[in-house]
Amino acid sequence: MEIIFVRHTSVDVAPGTCYGQSDVPLNESFQQEAEAVRQQLLSKAEHPLRVYTSPLFRCTRLAEYCGFPDAIRDCRLMELNFGEWEMQRYDSIADPRLGEWYENWFDMPTPGGESLRDQLERVRDFIDEIRGCGCGNAIVFTHGGVIALARYIAGLSDKETLFSGQPEYGEIITIEMPATS
Repeated sequence: MEIIFVRHTSVDVAPGTCYGQSDVPLNESFQQEAEAVRQQLLSKAEHPLRVYTSPLFRCTRLAEYCGFPDAIRDCRLMELNFGEWEMQRYDSIADPRLGEWYENWFDMPTPGGESLRDQLERVRDFIDEIRGCGCGNAIVFTHGGVIALARYIAGLSDKETLFSGQPEYGEIITIEMPATS
């Protein structure tokens, strides 16, 4: 099964900010970025059988712009929940647990949030569900972390290389998913 993952366009948030599941504004360049994504999608997926989106505005807005206003909204496609750290800059988080989180970022949840393993399980659950539905190829409007985890599930990266090759804003990544995860 082939899944076309589309990362949302750039956001109007200071670099280095934990904005995971916060609904943040889009950059002023949205229309230009979204048009480039739409044009690329036209050449990649003329008749997708299913279209999904994270329910966060930065993804639903792009899905709508690209002609998919009825894309299925699925919370499993949301970015990592940073809990108490949402909308804080990494370099200004005063939480003493931050160092411990950096040491064990895969398994340790953020305070009031989730771990990367938690996010991996919900992304895996989503992929397993659409794999099992027999619905063919799909387009998914989502976030960089979700795409990184989809690559991991497909065997294209490991824990150490999980975030190398992170897709740019508005980038489209096609992943061939193996039969089982």
